[in-house]
Amino acid sequence: MVGLGPRKPPSRKGSMADIPKDLLEQIKELERLFTVDQAKLKEITERFVKELEKGHETGTYLALDMGGTNLRVCEITLPEEKGEFDITQSKYRMPEELKTGKSDELWEYIADCLQQFLDYHHEGEKVDDMPLGFTFSYPATQDYVDHGVLQRWTKGFDIDGVEGHDVVPLFEDALAKRGLPIKVTALINDTTGTLIASGYTDDQIKVGCIFGTGCNAAYIETCGSIPKLAHYNLPADMPMAINCEYGAFDSEHVVLPRTPYDVIVDRDSPRPDQQAFEKMIAGLYLGELFRLVLVELHDNKNVDIFEGQDIGKLRKPYSLDSSFLSAIEEQTDTPHNRDPYENLSETADLFTTKLGLRPTKPELELSRRLAELIGTRAARLSACGIAAIAKKKGYENFHVGADGSVFNRYPHFKARGAQALREILDWPEGEADRIDVRAAEDGSGVGAAVIAALTTRRVAQGNVVGVRHVRKMVVR
Repeated sequence: MVGLGPRKPPSRKGSMADIPKDLLEQIKELERLFTVDQAKLKEITERFVKELEKGHETGTYLALDMGGTNLRVCEITLPEEKGEFDITQSKYRMPEELKTGKSDELWEYIADCLQQFLDYHHEGEKVDDMPLGFTFSYPATQDYVDHGVLQRWTKGFDIDGVEGHDVVPLFEDALAKRGLPIKVTALINDTTGTLIASGYTDDQIKVGCIFGTGCNAAYIETCGSIPKLAHYNLPADMPMAINCEYGAFDSEHVVLPRTPYDVIVDRDSPRPDQQAFEKMIAGLYLGELFRLVLVELHDNKNVDIFEGQDIGKLRKPYSLDSSFLSAIEEQTDTPHNRDPYENLSETADLFTTKLGLRPTKPELELSRRLAELIGTRAARLSACGIAAIAKKKGYENFHVGADGSVFNRYPHFKARGAQALREILDWPEGEADRIDVRAAEDGSGVGAAVIAALTTRRVAQGNVVGVRHVRKMVVR
């Protein structure tokens, strides 16, 4: 038998080793566009800083959490044990047609969901009046805890007849039509709810954040540092929850490193020149950025991608969401797959199932890198708002309660954000993270219940400051 000598090592096809030159050049350009370096992170944070210039309750409460994707109804019991709670909940999909429909249709759908919840969980029972905390995750002006005038729709909503109106009576009218025994006790933002709920179980919480369909944060400020409250003559050291609404940060486009694809997302959105920060990091837009890049590359005569294939499905706006990118990163990043570019078969299946496309190996490698770039940029930018609050308040070691689908489900979002915080705040090498951003699952629902409980208690005690409809309150 003829000796063949030592076997050659197996050829590794990962790490983009065999990618064509035209696609490699495009990947390098995408890396340039979507990478946010340490200096830029610090610049964004400093501008953020300039723009920024607890009790023990018991009882059973309803909470309604109206986000951009889902509607969640919760019944929450706050027992005697401090920091504990029991929760029963149901989730309802927010129909896309409602987002651009009529005002009455929206409130009637929400009231229907509440009725379904009560019918299912309290079948055959007589239900007395129940206080409800309503988590309304959109910019609103509030002079009272049970009142909120919608400033503008975000997260893809554009419903006539709601902006400039108090949403509480609109909602209560739909409840009254069904004879539901529910009283809106408190209207809150999801970030405020997350802050309060997280603080209910963790006394080191200083900030509440949402990274989901949209993005936002809340923190506690003293009334003396809030100029718009000066006319109320409140004690200067009285704590007040601040809903930052920082999804609207830098809508003047001064400091955020927008790519041409970010410009298109903004231009074609229902509200151009609004929510600039949100459009770069929120789950609603990550898939659209990914889609726009791939469509442009396909249409570029100097680049061969999806050649000879019908990209009709890919051309449909918002046909992809953040879960598509999340799946790409998750499928290729396993303990047994050290090279994320080596085994892309599941990603290929994803393209075929979702888009009817059969990408080549180099096209899959480009897509994998693009998903990583967009996801990493979102996580790094998300750290800027947290760092800005830390700098403004002088916080050094604290916890952040975070909720939302992107934070909870996007691979490496937390780790990438933590690395960005380290770069912005110049923590010494080898030192443990000073800011711990931790999951606050169901924070907005529980927070709404806790605030409803606080409001009910203080009204019972005769403290009605900031309550508009005292007689409607369910006092226990």
